[in-house]
Amino acid sequence: MKRRLIRVVVVLVAALVIAYVGDWTIFRLHGSPKSTVSVNHFLTVPLKGNKEEYDYLGTEDVPCSVSLFPQAGLSPCWQLRRNPNQKTTL
Repeated sequence: MKRRLIRVVVVLVAALVIAYVGDWTIFRLHGSPKSTVSVNHFLTVPLKGNKEEYDYLGTEDVPCSVSLFPQAGLSPCWQLRRNPNQKTTL
């Protein structure tokens, strides 16, 4: 049972490494494609009684990488499009 679990973990880690290397290779071969996504920024201010206040800070175009994983220090575009609201806690 233990050997089987170790084998499954090794296969999953190997698949993840192969997927990342393949994504990086395609990203570089296509000339490091980048795009921008509009993101809403909010400031979260803690209040009494474990409550929070959200202050809208505005919208900003954020650069992103057209890839499956984060590349070149940028978040992937699909992730920013899926989560367009970003909050910063004070």
